[in-house]
Amino acid sequence: MRARDLTEEYETVSLDSDALAAARLMAEQRLPALLVLDGAGAPKAILPASQMIKVVVPGYVIEDPTLAAVIDEHHADRLCSALKGRTVRDCLSTTTPPPAIAAGDHTALEVAALMAQARSPLVAVMDTGTAGAQLLGVITASHLLERLLAASAA
Repeated sequence: MRARDLTEEYETVSLDSDALAAARLMAEQRLPALLVLDGAGAPKAILPASQMIKVVVPGYVIEDPTLAAVIDEHHADRLCSALKGRTVRDCLSTTTPPPAIAAGDHTALEVAALMAQARSPLVAVMDTGTAGAQLLGVITASHLLERLLAASAA
């Protein structure tokens, strides 16, 4: 199995996309992460849903989780209002590593190794042809596991 054969269409956002819309997209489609593209359409980052959660939880609660118990439900239900007026760029950590990128001819094991090394729920697959680099799609960890399990059962 080659990476190009494992890719699937996947939701992407740009650095300047609305953060609240990105969070809604993650929630509605139950995505583990979003692929963030730069202005030229190249993969720039992976924004995990866990990072989006971190953005909406107040810093003092992250530092001392026992404080979460004193926040009433009314205020807790409004946590996502912290995303209003923010962009996806604002939600990325300053230490966000570059996304894991596989070439279209990488094997499933090479993709798995990239995914494991990056600890990422998805890998972008790029094809570098004569017209330059082109995003072929994404391989998610769950899809890769599904294909690997199917191959091992045969």
